[in-house]
Amino acid sequence: MNIHTRKLESDISESEVNQAISVLHKWMEQGGGLDRLNETSVPFEVAKFLPDYPELTDTYPNDFKIDSEYKSSLPDLQNGPSSLIKGSNQEIQHVGISNFKLPIRYELRGSGERTLETSVTGSVSLGADKKGINMSRIMRSFYKHSEEQFSFSVIESALNDYKKDLESFDARIAMKFSFPMKVNSLRSNLAGYQYYDISLELIDQNGVRTKVIHIDYVYSSTCPCSLELSEHARKTRNQLATPHSQRSVARISAVLIGAERLWFEDLIEACRDAVPTETQVMVKREDEQAFAELNAANPIFVEDAARLFCKALKSDNRIGDFQIIASHQESLHSHDAISILTEGPTFENVSIDPHQFTTLLHRG
Repeated sequence: MNIHTRKLESDISESEVNQAISVLHKWMEQGGGLDRLNETSVPFEVAKFLPDYPELTDTYPNDFKIDSEYKSSLPDLQNGPSSLIKGSNQEIQHVGISNFKLPIRYELRGSGERTLETSVTGSVSLGADKKGINMSRIMRSFYKHSEEQFSFSVIESALNDYKKDLESFDARIAMKFSFPMKVNSLRSNLAGYQYYDISLELIDQNGVRTKVIHIDYVYSSTCPCSLELSEHARKTRNQLATPHSQRSVARISAVLIGAERLWFEDLIEACRDAVPTETQVMVKREDEQAFAELNAANPIFVEDAARLFCKALKSDNRIGDFQIIASHQESLHSHDAISILTEGPTFENVSIDPHQFTTLLHRG
């Protein structure tokens, strides 16, 4: 089917151009202007036809230098008046940045230090009558302190800085990193590095500061029921059967109390003592056999895992409130088995984040 339309590429007459410019002039007389171009459908390409539109260059000015007067003239919408707020004049609990990366130094138990790539999440509360915050201040605060301090000291100093700079009443910073720790194989005398996802969090709320350490501990869980059923098949029918086991993850969050330091290595070893079937780094045949024996000696349901970790945390006087989230990523079922155990009010929550357990998938 043929559709006849106007010729789109026909020549535009001078009278049509003048008519278009006349329309733009009328728009200006009715209150339109350069400051309203973003709010209208008039493109910047057309704006040059408006009266007094400046001549612009598209060449980057490599030799341009700013002075204090020019700097002070720059617009700052985020720190503008409350009249610029869009939506409700409502307090926002957290405003900030996520996944800002830089190297941070961490002290090791005993002696020494290790510099690790660290992902920073920092936020502050925003008052109902404030338009926004200058987020670059969070990053500048971290760079200022990261080369001279360690771990929580960096967070403390950065939080002091940007809470003061941003005139905020609450603030929160978390630093996430992968901590390497050398572990020995079970029987072959080999050794390799196990990496632990750790996050340090400092919460400043209502003038009270709370330090929290989070760690993901990855282990193998052999189902006690499956183990017993496999043994039953062997004993009663001479039938070879194997119990199911699976890679499992426990995310442990602990509030630090008291003056004595809880080292990363201390918390890792507490997890190993509670559930010794940690996944292995270096494995030869003798280690694989040993791991099968270790799993058979420590079969656990997901409920058992939560309570075993709980016992270990409660026995450490450096730990106050805590939370244990365990996920056994089943090899038998098409779903996972999960448990959540909390101690104290810090981690009480009636709602479950619908994506919480998907973040526990350990991809190696």
